[in-house]
Amino acid sequence: MLKDGKKLTLAALTWPIFVEMLLSMLMGNADTLMLSHYSDGAVAAVGVANQVLFLVNLMFGVVAAGTSVVISQYLGSGRNQEAGLIGLTAMALNLAFGLLLAALLLASGAHVFRLMGIPAELTDSAWTYLKLVGGFCFLEAVRLTLATILRSYGYTSNTMYVAVGMNLLHLIGNYLFLYGPFGLPVLGIEGIALSTNVSRLIGIGILLLLLYRKVKYRFVSEGWWSAQKNYVKQLLRIGVPTAGESFFSTLAQMAITSFVAIAGADALTAKIYAQNIGMFNMLFTLSMAIGTEILLGRMVGAGRFDEAYARGMRSVRLAVIVTVGAAAVMAAGSRPLLGLFTDNASILSLGFQVLLLGILLEPGRAVNLVLINALRAAGDAKVPMYLGVGSMWLICIPLAYILGVYGKLGLLGVVIAFVVDEWTRGALFYWRWRTRAWERMRIVGEVEEGKAVPF
Repeated sequence: MLKDGKKLTLAALTWPIFVEMLLSMLMGNADTLMLSHYSDGAVAAVGVANQVLFLVNLMFGVVAAGTSVVISQYLGSGRNQEAGLIGLTAMALNLAFGLLLAALLLASGAHVFRLMGIPAELTDSAWTYLKLVGGFCFLEAVRLTLATILRSYGYTSNTMYVAVGMNLLHLIGNYLFLYGPFGLPVLGIEGIALSTNVSRLIGIGILLLLLYRKVKYRFVSEGWWSAQKNYVKQLLRIGVPTAGESFFSTLAQMAITSFVAIAGADALTAKIYAQNIGMFNMLFTLSMAIGTEILLGRMVGAGRFDEAYARGMRSVRLAVIVTVGAAAVMAAGSRPLLGLFTDNASILSLGFQVLLLGILLEPGRAVNLVLINALRAAGDAKVPMYLGVGSMWLICIPLAYILGVYGKLGLLGVVIAFVVDEWTRGALFYWRWRTRAWERMRIVGEVEEGKAVPF
């Protein structure tokens, strides 16, 4: 569990991940704010294009999710040379995915907007952004993979600093291209896209340098090509179920949002405001889940199953305590918090009720997120995916419709369905963790001893 001679701890892994994710969320809001000063149409066009790019990024998450788990297990088992080869395989695989998806976007992106029914006045601007950012989406594929590799080795603070630098560069680029200081041309959407690509490219360069200096990566390695087939299988064994769960979760959220929309604009607005406030809780739980995943991957790789089991349970208890406390504070301070966004009495009332229900929702979500990542870290990815998707589509969506639409409870009915779903998934993952069936699924057990390739 060492990094630069120091023992890895959950706190040391988690806080940089939290800051990085929080920064990413805030930068998205900053992009929207800066674009709104340029044109409302530009905000809508970029928002539409980003819906397509979000699905593309889910594809890159297939490899990234597998990378974190597989490298962590190999490091835990002391097979550092093979861990390096897996990193090379992940980079090559996601670069190939990125180039393929970039070509598909350039060939068919304009048709996608027509199928989505996007208004004609937005199509040209949305296509401009998609063409420039989507055509270079392989940059995000490589950046995501490099950052994941560094995190797997315990360098979460380094990836955070790179993210801070990238986002600052992006903001500076936005300012230069949207406001045109010093006589520079105002490029609008093209400028935003250029700023995105340049900041990603610089980030990739810094991440590569960190890999070379911190992890001693050699990017040309003898024996890599002959070994990569097995590594690809291992990466996809974790990555495909993880991405599948994310994909079906996104579809479920879209369906449920349509139920909220039936309840009216106030309900939809209250949902968005409450989600924005509660996002800090969500990010904390997710960052703790990722940190736990890195630690457990090493423990499982080393065959230290009792230690891994205990670490998973401690992470669950800590996540539940912190998130319940934070949810209670948010509910108690809901009036001033929601007042930052609106003075509409109906929205304030609905938002308060949603945040109050968050006290019930958050502990279920904490158990859910921590343990699904713990199970993946052990190599148990398929069963959690089936359990999670089953709960979303067989419990959450029907119950949200019954309570929210048919029962006319509107937004509150939908949130109650969320609470039931989170607790159901949390209970299922808790049961799966307690069975300890994951002990038979560690990935390093699939590769014969003595097969490590010099790196």
